[in-house]
Amino acid sequence: MTVVELTQKLLAFNTINPPGNEAPPARFLADMLIERGFAVQLRPLGKGRFNLVARKGPGLRAPLCFSGHLDTVPLGLRSWTVDPFGGAIDGDRLYGRGSTDMKGAVAAFVLAAIEECAPGAPDKDLMLLITAGEETGSDGARALVQSQTIESPQILIIAEPTSNRVLLGHKGALWLRLLFDGLTAHGSMPEQGRNAVVAAAAAVAALTTYDFATQAHPALATPTLNIGTFHGGINVNSVPDLAEIGVDIRSIPGMDHAQVRAEIASLLGSKARIEVDIDLPPVWTSPDTPAAELVNAAVTAITGDRQDVAGAAYFTDASVFTPAFGNAPTFILGPGEATMAHKTDEFVLISRLEQAVNIFREIIRRF
Repeated sequence: MTVVELTQKLLAFNTINPPGNEAPPARFLADMLIERGFAVQLRPLGKGRFNLVARKGPGLRAPLCFSGHLDTVPLGLRSWTVDPFGGAIDGDRLYGRGSTDMKGAVAAFVLAAIEECAPGAPDKDLMLLITAGEETGSDGARALVQSQTIESPQILIIAEPTSNRVLLGHKGALWLRLLFDGLTAHGSMPEQGRNAVVAAAAAVAALTTYDFATQAHPALATPTLNIGTFHGGINVNSVPDLAEIGVDIRSIPGMDHAQVRAEIASLLGSKARIEVDIDLPPVWTSPDTPAAELVNAAVTAITGDRQDVAGAAYFTDASVFTPAFGNAPTFILGPGEATMAHKTDEFVLISRLEQAVNIFREIIRRF
């Protein structure tokens, strides 16, 4: 089976999250890996959902681990010009929801692992972690870590979209929900109430002045704060008694999320109640480590391109896995195009898919 064919088979499974329904493709991949001699476990994650853990090799040392997720985001409101589950091909483009993010990558590392572990090949200690529920905050990865049954790898490769460029880490994510209580009253008598929307608006103005007071990271630049949602009131002729702001903070290594939360609480005062929706730390691997040299050399050997020091603004399952794995050297590396993730008419380049299989095989050989 080619990487294009396997990607098309995975695209045919509708794994839009919610609800996810990752069980059918997980079973399909499990059968495929078991047939090739891998030890496979399907770990339940609620109804119709599985994490897949596959292991190959003598187990004499910590493994090389590849990880990716099977869930996808919804299709969006715009109509697609192709069947989002059909795996249509147009030139070098393979279309489908999840083609870039990130079923194509899962297909690539599964095939690479199978091919490098064929009968007669040198023994390699490999582990594949194929998760459910990544798109809603790394739910599957968190369940695997909480089980305390996953060994720490020597190298962790998260195959998220990078156009086959090595990224040495990514920013963290701290998503806060800020709640403001008021006192309702008739809209013609606002003095009788306390307007929660006005309090929230003042908080928005204050947040635009917030200074992280931290030095820029050489690859991940500076932290960011985005006010993504603002909701308040039920009807126009009443004083609103509740307002809510959604804040998306992207952090860099060296930052303490608890400290950031405390500073925002101090900035806004007692008017705001703060709830945490997502708290995922940044991840970074030094380019000077032997693992980085191995991965960079393998990618350069296949692509011919020198790998510069770079990182990603988005977060991945590494935010959960890497700290739990004792900060194992972690790399973000996959065939998808980051600019196509979550878009209408999402596609992955077939040439990148095929290149990724060769890259992953080269990493396995060098490991």
